[in-house]
Amino acid sequence: MFDKTLRIGTRDSQLALWQAHKVGDLLEASHLKTQLVATKSAGDLNLTQPIYAMGIQGVFTKALDIALLENRIDLAVHSLKDVPTQLPEGLILVAVLERGNASDVLVQTHKADLQQTSTIATGSFRRKAQWLHRYPHHHLVNLRGNVQTRMDKLFSSNWEGAIFARAGLERAELLGSHFQELDWMIPAPAQGAIGVVCRTTDTAIIEELQKINHQSTRICVEIERDFLRILEGGCSAPIGAYAFVNQDKIKFKAGVFSIDGQTAATTFEEVEITEGKNLAAMAAEKILSEGGNQIMQTIKNGKE
Repeated sequence: MFDKTLRIGTRDSQLALWQAHKVGDLLEASHLKTQLVATKSAGDLNLTQPIYAMGIQGVFTKALDIALLENRIDLAVHSLKDVPTQLPEGLILVAVLERGNASDVLVQTHKADLQQTSTIATGSFRRKAQWLHRYPHHHLVNLRGNVQTRMDKLFSSNWEGAIFARAGLERAELLGSHFQELDWMIPAPAQGAIGVVCRTTDTAIIEELQKINHQSTRICVEIERDFLRILEGGCSAPIGAYAFVNQDKIKFKAGVFSIDGQTAATTFEEVEITEGKNLAAMAAEKILSEGGNQIMQTIKNGKE
């Protein structure tokens, strides 16, 4: 019987605590004892710079990585879209919970005609690039902070709207009715999924965490994260990737966008589940050969 109290590391935002409690509830359902240990990340402490300008890999995860490696916590719970594709040596992504809604939404302060010049807020390169690709006449402003902070900033502004992850708003019970689902926008890799990381040497903890892993979600987010890794894009890069299982097939849509939204390379692939391991590489090769390589090189060279 595993009788150790598991120390669950989490950021201290409302959404992060919801996710940590979710993991804790699943573990306690298996008669394990848990304790939450909250901390702030670099991304929480710096709310002025856009994420992509901070120059840090894993701005929302590094503090918890260090806490794990220093044995101050036993596992860390993350929004998986924030987790770099390459974890620090000694750490492993053990479990992925069943995914929530992966889509982005536009929350509006008032009903606005988006065909007119509008101001839209987001702190995400990916959202900014895709929005400008569709609405090149709009003005995009930076918006940082936890979900509640961003929502407060939106409703105290004169902006027409701000873009959020639907899953985050639902979990924080902030979705409301003034939103528009952006079914044309390709989500961030692993958006809507919760990941659990622990030390590679903690075999007993790994065994317990594997019991809460949702395998079909895991398959899909691994494809998305592999695609991101192959393109050598960080979590803040203007890259969208979304895989989902439909009967015996995996469907995958992905795209790379220039930061100004003027150019894009996208693809939609469909394969049998048994061929899923090659899907990320196949999609990446296609996108890179159809303009994606030039877009990525321009971004890496900082020419935009």
